[in-house]
Order: sequence, then C-alpha cells, then structure tokens
Amino acid sequence: MRRIAAGAPVRLDDGLMTAVAAHRKRVLAALTQSAKPVYGVNTGMGRLAGTVLTAEQQADHQVRLLIGRAVGGPPWLPDDDVRAVLAVRLRDVLMPETGASAELARFVADRLNDGFVPAVPRTGLGSAGEIIPLCHAFQTFAGIGTVLENGREVPAAQALSSRGVDPYRPGPKEGISLLQGTPVAVAHALLRVEQASLAVDRQLVTCAMAVDVLGAPRAVYRSALGGPDRVLTGVLAEVHALTAEAAERPELVQAPVSVRVAPHAVAYARRTLAELESAAGRVLAMPTDSPAFVEGEFVSTAGFHATELGLRMDAVTASLTHLAEVGVQRIHRMLDDRFSGLPAQLTPDPGPQAGLSPLHKRAVGELHAMRLLSTPATLGSLDTSAGQEDVQAFACAAGEQLREALDRLLVITACELITAHQAHVLRGNPGAPALRDVYRQVGEIVPAVLVDRPLGPEITALVRALRSWRSGPWAPRGGSAS
Repeated sequence: MRRIAAGAPVRLDDGLMTAVAAHRKRVLAALTQSAKPVYGVNTGMGRLAGTVLTAEQQADHQVRLLIGRAVGGPPWLPDDDVRAVLAVRLRDVLMPETGASAELARFVADRLNDGFVPAVPRTGLGSAGEIIPLCHAFQTFAGIGTVLENGREVPAAQALSSRGVDPYRPGPKEGISLLQGTPVAVAHALLRVEQASLAVDRQLVTCAMAVDVLGAPRAVYRSALGGPDRVLTGVLAEVHALTAEAAERPELVQAPVSVRVAPHAVAYARRTLAELESAAGRVLAMPTDSPAFVEGEFVSTAGFHATELGLRMDAVTASLTHLAEVGVQRIHRMLDDRFSGLPAQLTPDPGPQAGLSPLHKRAVGELHAMRLLSTPATLGSLDTSAGQEDVQAFACAAGEQLREALDRLLVITACELITAHQAHVLRGNPGAPALRDVYRQVGEIVPAVLVDRPLGPEITALVRALRSWRSGPWAPRGGSAS
C-alpha cells in the first residue's frame, strides 16, 4: 500500500479477476432471488433504510449514493494519501464478501496507474463511517465532482475525457460498496506509521547528540538495564553505540532527567507505532463492506467503525508529544551553562548576542501546539441521521492530528539538532565518531551561530532535510514499527 501511495503501478492478476467475476455472478443471483430488502441496494440509507425502492428508483440509486453526501470541501488530502485510499479500496473490492465486479476493480487500478487523484476532504467528517470523503473520492469515477492535477482542481469529467476514459456507471451494490469501510483511516494509519517511525528515529539521534555534547555518563544506556523489554533494550543499545567514545565530563555525576529517560520515551513511541501498524493490517485483511455477502446472504456489518485505528493514532500522537516534551527540555539544558559548562545560551558573546535562546522559544511554541493535538480526537459521539447513527469514530480526525503533530515534532527536532551542533562547535572536541557525519550534515545547512542571525529559513531547510535523509546515521533503524 505504501509503494502504491508513493506512485508504484498496479497490476491485477488474470486468475484473480476470474475469481472476482465468479463472485460477482453469485452476488447478482442472490440479489435477484432475495426476498428481503438489501440495505443501500434496494433501500434508502441511514434513517431512510426502511424505504424500499422501486425498480425504476434502483436503476440510478448506486450513482445517486455517490452524489448527495459529497458535502465536504478543502483542504484536500495530499496526493499520496488519496492514492493510498484508492489502493485500500481496491483491496476491498477484490474481496469475495464485497462482490464487486472485475470491471470496477480494473477501473480503480487503471485510475491509480494513470495518476487520477480525486479531491478528497481532510476535515469536517462527522458521519459514523467515511461516507463524506468516500463520496468525494468515488463520484469522480462517474465524472462528477473534482480531481487534483498539479494542485489545481479540475472537473472529474474533464480529467476522464483527457485520459480517453468513459465515466464508470456502478452496477447493483457497487455504489454502496464504494462508500463503506474505512479506507481513509487505514491510509492514515499506514502512511503516518511510516512517517512517525522516521521521526522517532530522528529523536533517538538527537538524544545521542545531547549525551555527546553534555559529556553525560553513558552507563545508564547499557542494554542490560532494559531487562526483558526487547524494545527498550534495543533503544539503549542504539544510544550506547551512537555515543561510543564520547568524552564524558568527570565532574558530571548524573545528567538531567530529560537526557536519561529519552530511550524510554523512544521505546514507548515505537511500541505504540507497532500496535497501530498491527491494527491497520487486521482491518486491511477483514471484510468491511456493509452489507457484506457472507454464506449466501447479505449481512449488515460494523466495518465502518474504525475506533481502534483512531484510538491508536491518538495514542501515537500522545507518545510523540511526550517525546517532544523530553526534547524541548534537553534543548533548555544544553543552553544552560550550569548543565553544559559552555557559554550561556550557546553564544560566544553572551549579552550582546542572544545566542540560541530564541530557538528554544520556537520549540516551546511547537510543543504547546502538540499538547493541544494530543487531546483524543476519537472521543465525542453525537446523534446524526435522525438517531440512526449515534456513534462516530472520528478516526480521520485522529489521523489529521497525528499528521500535524509529526510536522511540529520535526521542527522541534531541527531546533535540537541546531542546538546540539552549536554546543559541539563550542565544546571543540571531535565528538563521538558515529555522530560526526550528523554534525557535519547539520552544519552544512545551519552553520554555527557566532553572531545572531534570523534562523527561521534555516530551520525550514533542516526540516526538509530531515524528511529526506535515509543513509548513514539517518538510515531507518529497523526497530521502529517493523
């Protein structure tokens, strides 16, 4: 799913398509023979589920389902998120319990392969499932709504025409199948896990740099202190290896708490990420259509309720906020001559020059925003649809909060890297061998601040680099959420 989100093409196996077509025949036969109303196929939806539709009404019903609930607007999901949503939806329509046609599966795959990106809203999603964003996503298949091309909104009909493609007319049950399940929440979980894992890895490196520049005792990072906790043991070993041969200050009996507990914060974040990825894998593997075709009959399901994904994304945001709190405190300790033994505020000329104290204030502002984001998004159900829908998961909101928290954590990480590099320059020793490339890379983007200058643009440039660095000390460390 992540490869497809990043732009990889999709190919559908011929044997799989034969199986999908066979499942479709069984579903169509069951629909014809069913004496019971089938939700969303020959009935209304929500509070109107008791309204049975005539044959004439059913003819256009699957298309109408994709129109009336498209009440969202910008901001839109980024392109890679939309591709992930389409990829998860493709996985869903291939499942026998969905009973969609091979033609629909091919249409989804073809749109992934020709760069078709529907405009899907990121916020204002108050339904029990994901009907609002999914309406926006899949009405475009019928030539309705808008898509994004190079950031511009383009009519879906125009985008299909430019590709030489006729609008897709969903067959019986296909319209409602496109609106069920939780592909947006799954996409959030899969993509945010990958991004958060790298952000946590960066925090581990900044922890090691603080140990190095403060000359802190390294015994606290012995892996034996992790006991049976394999995740913590691994983090301790990584910090110990990164700081090997670091010069310890003999007068420093104990480093500040923020320096000593960082491995525990990293280990907890990695555990929450592993739990989120595991949950996403479970949802991806289960039928989420409603009604699902199970054992020859149509069964309403709760596959639209992504509460576990939402709550686990909330938990990841909280764990990242704690990491940020620890990092912001480390910045303050490095700026304080009582702890660092270096000039106050890490300037060669304290008083006339402010040094890096304003950098800490930027980090504090980012942390304050993260604390607000760590309020659980998944809690807060309200009645909708005249009481038919009385519980919402708000998992998409949890994913958006996690996305923003990650952005802010990277700014805090950049602030700490600049601080640690400045301390390294003022300390004047070579530093731990494993960290020398880090000091060099940071220094190339943000040279030592010997005279005050505006650092805002350099922070932005370093954040950009943090998103892209993948080699040397910045290589994914393998213990994140894999």
